[in-house]
Amino acid sequence: MELRHLEHFLAVAEEQSFTRAAARVHLVQSALSVSVQSLERELGTRLFNRTTHSVQLTDAGTALLVEARLTLAAAEAARDAVAAVRGGVRGTVRIGIMQSLALIDLATLLTRYHRQHPDVRLVPNPAAGGTAQLIQDVRDGTLDLAFAGLPTRYPKGLTARTIASEEMMLACPPDHPLAKRKRIELTELDGELFVDSPPGWGTRLSVDQLFADAGLRREIAVEVGDIPTISELVRAGFGFALVSPSTLPDPKSLVLRPVRPSPKFTVSLVAPSARPPSAAARAFIELVHATYPKLS
Repeated sequence: MELRHLEHFLAVAEEQSFTRAAARVHLVQSALSVSVQSLERELGTRLFNRTTHSVQLTDAGTALLVEARLTLAAAEAARDAVAAVRGGVRGTVRIGIMQSLALIDLATLLTRYHRQHPDVRLVPNPAAGGTAQLIQDVRDGTLDLAFAGLPTRYPKGLTARTIASEEMMLACPPDHPLAKRKRIELTELDGELFVDSPPGWGTRLSVDQLFADAGLRREIAVEVGDIPTISELVRAGFGFALVSPSTLPDPKSLVLRPVRPSPKFTVSLVAPSARPPSAAARAFIELVHATYPKLS
């Protein structure tokens, strides 16, 4: 088994197409097929179920996927370590990001890192599935690092450093009686309609946990993965929303009121603990730690 076999296998698994995978690894499709078949012969099993319309992993292929990512990451880390000894940090760092990261200045972080390490390629990856997807992608090796917003402890196999935090506030429909109040108790929201982000987003996880801990319920009238749209739906009277003020494009356009107790929106830098970071990823971690002191 050679690294190139794993690279070709990974390309097909992620693209779910031999045609797209061949373009990605700069091979003709016939050569890519031969490479994957060679790997299958060595392992003694089929890795893909192929039809004229799709390419899907078999159970054996699914088992190999995580190990292939880990092996290729280890090989890349070895190359980076040698490059660092020779006088420069090189490689690629894949960084997962949430839909809104206004609590930190991501652009400045990326620019500063690029100036310090111009030979490193930074690849920001937004996650439609929110924090839950980011966590999974770091664990399985799809991402090297991620900025995520889990309100509780992170799962085994990950390390997380909280670098920013903000109390969320209640966005009220302007004609609702609670909009005239200066402060609202969480118990007053029991059974109310809410507009919220999809399950798996950090803010949604924080609010769900707060209501569950208080023994309260709420009804989600609309789920939408876009913060400006959440604001518009609240203004239109579809329900309340618990929001992080920094994520709003125009906080003054909403009626925002403090709620007690309130959920918190947190941003943490998440890294795998099961495998050492590459020299390039470690340099990014050090920059974030130096820029944002650890929060308790």
